[in-house]
Amino acid sequence: MKRILVIEDDLNIAELQRDYLQMSGYKVDIVQDGEQGLQKAICGDYDLLIVDLMLPGMGGYEIIKVIREKREIPLIIVSARSEDIDKIRGLGLGADDYLTKPFSLAELTARIKSHITRYQRLTGKKIGPEIINHGGLELNTASRKIFVNGKEIKMTAKEYELLLFLACNPNIVFSKGQLYDAIWGENYFGDIATVPVHIQRIRKKIEKDPAVPQYIETLWGSGYRFNS
Repeated sequence: MKRILVIEDDLNIAELQRDYLQMSGYKVDIVQDGEQGLQKAICGDYDLLIVDLMLPGMGGYEIIKVIREKREIPLIIVSARSEDIDKIRGLGLGADDYLTKPFSLAELTARIKSHITRYQRLTGKKIGPEIINHGGLELNTASRKIFVNGKEIKMTAKEYELLLFLACNPNIVFSKGQLYDAIWGENYFGDIATVPVHIQRIRKKIEKDPAVPQYIETLWGSGYRFNS
């Protein structure tokens, strides 16, 4: 089943896209924040991206620019902006297509199918992220498997997502609050204290000496940083 990521802050529009595309046989994830959408786009196992231009956290143009520096994947802009200059800029940054709101869901679906088929025909390869390597640590985002020096390590879903997020953003310091929002979500009912608990569990599984971590470093008073 092909997977699509919709980066759209209007939940009603995003859910309409998701419901229609799911009926057409696609698996669809929705992200409403620009920065979180970018991270999922880079690290997630997706076959196509749908990106709005007006987003909280990070604008669509910036998202497209960063994605094109890191990944080859079909990308469609869906925006209320209808001026030629907006279309020219978006396509110039590397978007494969541009649809103006309001749009036909049937047309969107047809374009998605066309772009995925065209990409696979031109490249001769499956769309998807590469294996992420950091020294002896290897993350396979397609299979969601983790290896340390060739040995597979079992993790819970949240442990995996937290490690993947940090590994995709090496050498950047994240506070507990930022990590909580990125992995559990701003509206998740829980305790931010779960972040250091999960960090501790991850260290026990991937670090040679959890007391002297090689990968996930604690910066007291600031947060955590993944060392590449």
